[in-house]
Amino acid sequence: MNSKANAYKIILSGGGTGGHIYPAIAIANELKSRYPASEFLFVGAKDRMEMEKVPQAGYEIKGLWISGIQRRLTLKNLMFPFKVISSLWKSRNIITSFKPDVAIGTGGFASGPLLQMAALHKIPTLIQEQNSYPGITNKILSKKAHKICVAYSGLERFFPKEKIKITGNPVRLDLLSVDGKAVEAKKHFNLNHGKYTLLVLGGSLGSRRINQLIEKELDFFDTQNINIIWQCGKLYYQQYKLYGNSKNVQVYEFINQMDMAYAAADIIISRAGASSVSELCIVGKPVIFIPSPNVAEDHQTKNAMAIVNQDAALLIKEEELDADFENKFSRLKSDADRQLQLVRNIKKLALVNATNAIVDEVEKLLDK
Repeated sequence: MNSKANAYKIILSGGGTGGHIYPAIAIANELKSRYPASEFLFVGAKDRMEMEKVPQAGYEIKGLWISGIQRRLTLKNLMFPFKVISSLWKSRNIITSFKPDVAIGTGGFASGPLLQMAALHKIPTLIQEQNSYPGITNKILSKKAHKICVAYSGLERFFPKEKIKITGNPVRLDLLSVDGKAVEAKKHFNLNHGKYTLLVLGGSLGSRRINQLIEKELDFFDTQNINIIWQCGKLYYQQYKLYGNSKNVQVYEFINQMDMAYAAADIIISRAGASSVSELCIVGKPVIFIPSPNVAEDHQTKNAMAIVNQDAALLIKEEELDADFENKFSRLKSDADRQLQLVRNIKKLALVNATNAIVDEVEKLLDK
């Protein structure tokens, strides 16, 4: 090990959604456990959830004035070039004052300017691509990145083949031990242990369409004698919290103890963001994916199909929910053999050592 082994300076950027933030935090935590004397600095987008979640995890964060480009002509789009220039300038100042030994990007608006500047200053960079179809930021960054850690095969279509390492996506360590916690978990959520429990996940900000579905199907779930743990998301909590007054339905803006939520669940309805898919493979419960069609290159559908094609989960498209949901859900709930088959198959797809594998790659960059 190098003489600086106990005192690295590590800069990380990832945000906009939990799918970019939590992998970055997981990587930082593993690096901190290996190099406790190191300094860590996160860089995120101002006004996005990383500005709250990263300090909660115990790390300092600086914000850039940056956002994504809209699909239509708006005032925000007209501001985009100014935001990019501002973010590049601030990233340069952050890099020159912090002087990192390595820069790590997990996607999101802020990682573009930060890693671009890190590369210009000859700092080793690693990007972690969670999806089966990469976003434009990582496609651009890949040209100068030293290493690209991915979760799916076939990404040499987008990235230089010699830089790619298949590692999987980092997940929260508490999720590795949800087995055997069902009784404790249902008690934690104040739910009846004798009833079947459905966990609903629409992503960290929430999903309008999934929330509409759950609201519409509450009577159906009642006839099925089901408990519901419903994470409706930050954007929708005020609208849906009134349904959380009964013992059978618990409504949350955000669930902090996801290990308990997964342990309590008998079946899960979820969006198909890359981090969620990776977590669900490790958790090993029957899953119905409802991918968001409103993301770049429809990558949530591609993420979900990578699992569905292995007969490890079900998928219902948003436009098919009204016609298919009740039928598919009740058939799955009543078929214990089918549930077991899905559980066995999804567990085979779990990459449980992803965080360690990514940090091993970071160490190689540090050793250089």
